[in-house]
Amino acid sequence: MTDWTAGYIAELGYTFGYYTELNPQRLQLAFLNAGLVAPEIGVACELGFGQGLSANIHAAASVTQWHGTDFNPSQASFAQELARASGAQANLLDEGFETFCLREDLPSFDYIGLHGIWSWISDANRAVIVDFIRRKLKVGGVLYISYNTQPGWAAMVPMRDLLTTHSEVMGAPGAGIVPRIDAALDFAEKLFATKPGFCVANPSIVQKIETIKKQDRHYLAHEYFNRDWHPMLFSRMAETLQAAKLDFACSASYNEHIDAINLTPEQQQFLSTIPDRLFRETVRDFMVNQQFRRDYWVKGARSLNAFDRAVAIRALSVVLTSPRANITLKVLGALGEAGLTEEVYKPILDLLADHKVWGVGDLEKTLSAQAANQINFAQLLQALMILTAAGHLATAMPMQEASKARVQTDRLNAHLIDKARGSADVHYLASPLTGGGVQVGRFQQLFLLALDQSADGHRTAQALANFVWQILHAQGQSIVKEGKTLLTAEDNLAELVLQAETFLQTQLPVLQALKVV
Repeated sequence: MTDWTAGYIAELGYTFGYYTELNPQRLQLAFLNAGLVAPEIGVACELGFGQGLSANIHAAASVTQWHGTDFNPSQASFAQELARASGAQANLLDEGFETFCLREDLPSFDYIGLHGIWSWISDANRAVIVDFIRRKLKVGGVLYISYNTQPGWAAMVPMRDLLTTHSEVMGAPGAGIVPRIDAALDFAEKLFATKPGFCVANPSIVQKIETIKKQDRHYLAHEYFNRDWHPMLFSRMAETLQAAKLDFACSASYNEHIDAINLTPEQQQFLSTIPDRLFRETVRDFMVNQQFRRDYWVKGARSLNAFDRAVAIRALSVVLTSPRANITLKVLGALGEAGLTEEVYKPILDLLADHKVWGVGDLEKTLSAQAANQINFAQLLQALMILTAAGHLATAMPMQEASKARVQTDRLNAHLIDKARGSADVHYLASPLTGGGVQVGRFQQLFLLALDQSADGHRTAQALANFVWQILHAQGQSIVKEGKTLLTAEDNLAELVLQAETFLQTQLPVLQALKVV
């Protein structure tokens, strides 16, 4: 019998995560910050799309034509359900890479995305993917790829092999993957109690396993218990992708662009002495103990001169995606938490607080006209990068494209909100303004459903809470707050009223501005 899983966990479905880095709309600011031409994206592909939430949100929230595959038929079925609901151009299949990548009916792509899957597939499948990229990515096209990276995972490699070996050798015959995961983690804890020399030499591994024990078993099955698990040095990735004629463009993780929050002055100076850019990236990973890279590669990098770069950045439009009151002037980098300069960030955030779309050039002019501000273009650009990295800001789609996509996102969001009646799986809705997903929890989705079904006089926090509690109570569900289940109807309703008040005051206006509703 052929093993269609190729050693990948198929017993449990993947989590219903959304990954903003897969949004092609995000690459514009990153490319321009790096001084590179940012291509237009008309046709895109995601390889290994999991449950297909990201692929469907990006297809619905844009005019881009999407293709993709995931070998797990149950996951592909869910992805196809979402595509039918939105009516977007999304051709999402359940084929393995070796079949999908050889299809003759696929177009050439402006963008190909792989999130995480690279680390959990065989060398043979990686070769298939590189050949696919070589043949099907257009000149000037972009590859987004993320993967587990050495040296951050170096100590975990033998530990992971021990866990999977225990699962295979010591797991009860016929037991599912979840009991085998639990048994392997319990075994590791007993091993640590003997104070093995490995833990003495690698003290962080004990805390790592403690963290893992608290994580969702669906996630752990796909993260650690596949047959293949290959953290890779950046230099090896670069060598591998040379066969597809790809140049490293820049990180898709916006925080990585800001050296000041990730590297000490001594580290920055040391890196500046390394002339080879690819080797410099490898050395940088050692400095920050990189565990997971998110990178853009391009087939034919084209540099911009300083003038054209500034013109292109000023032509971008941005929108604030978080309530202004929720934004703290702090940023987290490899060096830890750092404060943001209030004299720079407060004026910028105050202007963006209306959640209207601002052209970067208009933002710069308005700030310059305020006598108290001395914010130069470089400071503004860095602020935009850091706010985007924190999830507080996004580049905005052209209004004409956003209007076309609105029909699709309205359909997709209505479908997801309706599913929230009985499930808390999906925590994102689609925004045609950003071309991507916006985090919206289950209760907040049900509040939106209540608003959609209510008469004009029933839009109070109490009315929303009553609506949601009826849904929960009918299914025997209660709210868990701070680790404790609320037992009485009064306590559940009181908590829902508090959440509904916050929703109406701070979250709903943002969702309306982003055209989610």
